[in-house]
Amino acid sequence: MVVSTREQKLALLDRGNVMAIYPVSTSKFGLGDWPGSRFTPLGQLRIAEKIGDNALPGAVFKDRRRTGEIVLANSPGRDPIVTRILWLRGLEAQNANAFSRDIYIHGTPEEWKIGSPASYGCIRMRSGDIIQLYNVVGIGAEVTIVDTPLASAVPALVSAHSMSAANPAPFVMR
Repeated sequence: MVVSTREQKLALLDRGNVMAIYPVSTSKFGLGDWPGSRFTPLGQLRIAEKIGDNALPGAVFKDRRRTGEIVLANSPGRDPIVTRILWLRGLEAQNANAFSRDIYIHGTPEEWKIGSPASYGCIRMRSGDIIQLYNVVGIGAEVTIVDTPLASAVPALVSAHSMSAANPAPFVMR
């Protein structure tokens, strides 16, 4: 996976082919990985844990545990972590604090904010999108977070191959 903070998009890759592109929301506070910050870290990370198997869309998580509550998309006044959690572990000095800072890819009820920086450091997705992503990625999957356009970080986006019949879903945007 590659996340572009500049474009607020996540590209799902399979052996270099772009399988889907999802709109996301990264930190409204900026980029970095200082302890206690609310920044989105950059660089190479991995999915360390997957949390939320079979949770309903909008299922609320507190401290990575389901509370039993459901918050529907775009519910006013609520901003919990919902639906699924992909917990990230940094692989470089520049993102070494990501795991201890609880940096996730997760669902949000604030779906109207997707596509703009709005998070407290995590990568937010629509509930339907995080369910799709969760179902196809495994623990250990690589996540690269960049502050450049996806096209500069994902060669397949600019190659003719990514538009060929061999790549069944080069763009899935909502």
